[in-house]
Amino acid sequence: MLGWFQKLLPKEPKFFDLFESHSRTLVAGAVALNGLLSGEIPVAAGCAEVLTQENRADEIAAEVMLEVGRTFITPFDRGDIEELIGSMDDAIDQMQKTAKAITLFEVASFEPCMKELGAVIVQASERVVVLLPLLRDIKKHAMSIGALAKDIRSIEERSDELYDQGLKELFKAHQTSDTMAFIVGAEIYDHLEKVVDRFEDVAKRVSRIVLEHL
Repeated sequence: MLGWFQKLLPKEPKFFDLFESHSRTLVAGAVALNGLLSGEIPVAAGCAEVLTQENRADEIAAEVMLEVGRTFITPFDRGDIEELIGSMDDAIDQMQKTAKAITLFEVASFEPCMKELGAVIVQASERVVVLLPLLRDIKKHAMSIGALAKDIRSIEERSDELYDQGLKELFKAHQTSDTMAFIVGAEIYDHLEKVVDRFEDVAKRVSRIVLEHL
């Protein structure tokens, strides 16, 4: 009964505005992370920018949770809203964990597959920033949402390939010389691959919302 009633009422635009604002922090964080990995910007500056975007994302996520509590009619299920913004926040949190590890281990140069993973992370973030506005009209954009979600899954599969390739190359380079370099490199690879996993989680949450509203 409530679901039928919700469809008759205007959707609260503030939730969509907040989702879209948060998605822009994901892109900004991804660009900063990619920049420091590729050498386009200094490592310290890139890590600082990732932290700045993570803090901004936390503020937006907190605002979403407040709105969930004080809004009578939400655009879709409250649990779905909480899980969606939570998965988005997990993505920027994982970027921050990556930057923290880079800072902690004082990593100043990055392997080729790490650089490729940085570019892949940007690709995933760019898909998400296009995906979120489509939730304003699920029925109209259902096919486009499905295509973008599929694209994000393909990007995640590419990140798995880069992770495996990178670890293999790292092991070959350091198996008889520098064990610590392998451990640190493997840690960075793990963090980078998890960033893309979190973007896939966002796509899964959005896909589930779409299925519930068709």
